[in-house]
Amino acid sequence: MLPGIAPVKKYLAAGVKVGLGVDGSASNDASNILLEARQALLLARLRLGLLPPEGPRRLFFLSQSDPLRAVEWMTAREALEIATRGGAAVLGRNDIGSLEAGKCADFFSIDLHTVDYAGALNDPVAATLFCAPQKARYTVINGQVIVENGMVVTVDMGAVIEAHNSFSSSIRGANP
Repeated sequence: MLPGIAPVKKYLAAGVKVGLGVDGSASNDASNILLEARQALLLARLRLGLLPPEGPRRLFFLSQSDPLRAVEWMTAREALEIATRGGAAVLGRNDIGSLEAGKCADFFSIDLHTVDYAGALNDPVAATLFCAPQKARYTVINGQVIVENGMVVTVDMGAVIEAHNSFSSSIRGANP
């Protein structure tokens, strides 16, 4: 049943390495790991809502949001861990996945003090997924600032966008 939705919670419980990633605009329009983590979280919860509860029969008629079924839910923290530490584990990398001394200094920040997160800051970690994810305010890759105040600062994005649109147009013209 539901072969298209992976039983991620079962995989994790069995010790299977699970990760998420994005690889570019050809297969992921936004290249936003928060969107992927949110999608994983929502799919896991959809799967939970479509299946009967696990465990004793007495749980059968309980809502999937009942605390007695909490072990079945994927939390925002679990989804974010899959997207960070999980991705590093799947790749066999111990130099990425978390902010620690000796690891790559790759991270991003978002501004939680916007209308997009208003009312959700009682749990800011969960808010990053349950609210619509926003663009990064800052992104640092290997210690170098790439995005500052929401703008890419390492390349002329106008020229990049113009070239991208030109390539896309020529491909579309070659394949009517």
